[in-house]
Amino acid sequence: MALVAGSYERFIWGFSLKTLTASSSSDSSETLALAPLFSYPAHTGPVRCVAAAPRAGLAASGGADDSVRLYDLPTAADLGPLLDPSAAVSALAFYSRGPVPRNLLAACDDGALHIYDADGFALLTTLRAFQRHEAVEALAVHPSGRVALAVGRAGSLAMLNLVRGRRSFACRLERPASAVAYAEDRDGGDRFVMAAEEKVTLHDSVDARIIHEMDCGKRVLSFAPAKNGVLYTGGEDRGITAWDLSSGKGSSRIEGAHATRVKGIVVFDNRNNGSELCNLIASASSDGVIRIWDVRTIGNAKPTPLAEANTKARLTCLAGTSLK
Repeated sequence: MALVAGSYERFIWGFSLKTLTASSSSDSSETLALAPLFSYPAHTGPVRCVAAAPRAGLAASGGADDSVRLYDLPTAADLGPLLDPSAAVSALAFYSRGPVPRNLLAACDDGALHIYDADGFALLTTLRAFQRHEAVEALAVHPSGRVALAVGRAGSLAMLNLVRGRRSFACRLERPASAVAYAEDRDGGDRFVMAAEEKVTLHDSVDARIIHEMDCGKRVLSFAPAKNGVLYTGGEDRGITAWDLSSGKGSSRIEGAHATRVKGIVVFDNRNNGSELCNLIASASSDGVIRIWDVRTIGNAKPTPLAEANTKARLTCLAGTSLK
């Protein structure tokens, strides 16, 4: 498992989650550690977003310098930049079919959405997510790869038909959303979630109707859905809350998960090629700390992180892959 984090200071960090075995004369025990893969100023401006293919060793970062950079995590190699964007890159998303990444989507402050072939990273097409060049704030690709959702900084929501290469639907939201993601409830219902200030809403993917509204108390800066119908949220409250998407109620919470705002959450997809659910999540805060948690201990009074790394930078984003 690996993590990629970006910061205001232009740096990109890569970490590998390693299992350390300590043997003694009586028994042996295992602990987790975040081993550094790389760290360097990948962009000439702040890193705005990062993305990783869930079960592949491929990652990307987008910066305020109007570029996307690619990384091979198993070899800790920088694969070079994509210079097609003409504005700051604000959101990235991979579409994968099984373990194989098929496409990379890069959204920008000028409203453009660039779609790349993940094999060779040739630019396939460029779409306009919104009219009047509204900046894209967040992006999500449906598991089918046929459609994507984009939310705009001025309060727009758009559905993009990736097969036909055009915008199929757009509307104005009551409040601008800062994050969007596709999710499933416990019954396998096709849903998507959006965060706007302190509220997170769960919508039906067919007609966009609101199913649940979850009040997080303070502004939500990041969230990540899990495959067991749970959504993990974090933000200005400095904690991590687990929400049951079937009921719309909070199921557990880590109080004081970080000393500052939670800027990124990663749910590790699974392990053993998808046959076993993974119980680990990662979180990053604006003071540069990255922590690994076991979700089975979230209900405890004060759970202890399984591993921790301190980048000593102002982190802006976090992404991860379950590839060993």
